Amino acid sequence: MQAILIVAGKEFRDGLRNRWIVAITLAFALLAMGLAWFGAAASGEVGFTRISTTIVSLASLAVFLIPLIALLLAYDSIVGEDEQGTLLLLLTYPLTRSGLLAGKFLGHGLILALSTALGFGIAAVLIVLLAEQATFANLAGPFGLFILSAILLGWCFLALAYLISVSTRIKSRAAGLALLTWFLFVLVYDLVLLGMLVGTEGKIDGGLFRFLLLINPTDVFRLVNLLGFEESAASSGLLSVFQDQSHSVGGLLAILAGWILVPLSLAAALFAARKS
Repeated sequence: MQAILIVAGKEFRDGLRNRWIVAITLAFALLAMGLAWFGAAASGEVGFTRISTTIVSLASLAVFLIPLIALLLAYDSIVGEDEQGTLLLLLTYPLTRSGLLAGKFLGHGLILALSTALGFGIAAVLIVLLAEQATFANLAGPFGLFILSAILLGWCFLALAYLISVSTRIKSRAAGLALLTWFLFVLVYDLVLLGMLVGTEGKIDGGLFRFLLLINPTDVFRLVNLLGFEESAASSGLLSVFQDQSHSVGGLLAILAGWILVPLSLAAALFAARKS
């Protein structure tokens, strides 16, 4: 365990040195404040309006931004060490391959979690201070759930980044696979589902359609944050099929946790099976 924490600490310090934490925190804080004040500009309103409007706008932004940041943060975590020739050196230490993977994931996960919590947390505090109609009691629950689910979403794509990193020996190929993964999960998947819905004229089995939504971590993240507000459910695109359904937030968060554990376990198995 001590060796894992040493690796995690090294990755965390590298993140501080490379300004990852500062950059991600500032980006999240500025974008959250901007959306809080201008998220309803299309309807002619400027300034903080409703919690639901703010959370819906933040969720729509985060589902594009957080997966991309997570993939870029960790896609070269193993293949980069391999190309630089430092992986063999690391493997000579009294540390198992799964321990090395766990330590690196823990370090990157802390970077992403801290940046997400600070960035969106700072925005929440500023909203409470600057908006008369916003109170800490009203914001704490929705913002807390949003931050928690955003961290889990980031960890899902961190795990996918590690799976990519141990699956290839070329860093440029890993970068391409990371971008392809982001493109497929964030953009293509929902377009395909929409095409299925249109192609069948809405006659696709509702249970199957809901299942297909629930196996995409980005859609699960949006479900956690959008369907808690009745006024936003009807305008949630494909997710509106859930507006009359009862879903446990804990169950949806457990699905996100599964998207962390399964790819990370596969990455550990592939890494252990590598010759070097």
